Amino acid sequence: MDVGKANRSRDRTCCCIGTTICIIIAIVILILILAFTVFKPKRPVISYNNISVEDLDVSFDKTKFKVYLNLTLDVDLSVKNPNKAGFKYSDSTAFINYRGQLVGEVPIPADQISAGETKPMNVSLTLLADRLLFNSDIYSDVKSGVLPLNSYIRLAGKVKILGFKIHAVSTSSCDFSVYTSNRTIGDQSCQYKTKL
Repeated sequence: MDVGKANRSRDRTCCCIGTTICIIIAIVILILILAFTVFKPKRPVISYNNISVEDLDVSFDKTKFKVYLNLTLDVDLSVKNPNKAGFKYSDSTAFINYRGQLVGEVPIPADQISAGETKPMNVSLTLLADRLLFNSDIYSDVKSGVLPLNSYIRLAGKVKILGFKIHAVSTSSCDFSVYTSNRTIGDQSCQYKTKL
């Protein structure tokens, strides 16, 4: 009988070890499935909702062929975080360009966007007229009534999923025209890029 008790005890130990190993394997498989499906890191997306002219003052010095321009744009955008964890981004900057030349910028302070949240942002971009003083195209563009501009925003941050920090960068570039005669925005074409 002692031999039978020893065999049963050994069988129970083997059964417990086998069950424990099966549970551990099932937990690892479950974590892997969740990591590659539900918790898979997704890219935050910046979207331009609206661009409007907040302030526009234009005057010409016809004797010197110069334009005096004061322009402030109200840019309404949103950042969507599709992840199941928060997206924390660092200090960033929104830029405004005229024909490839940087003519204005505004800081975007660091912040965090909760899981699944879409965060609205409102940015006022002011065109710095002193940066256009020696640009030969500005006179003809303003005289024609169409000012081609570009807005560029880059947000870099981290998404922390299952204890891992994953770097994410989201950029958006929007080309548009300011019609100086009626103070409207037109010909808007935006491109969005994100990478993990």
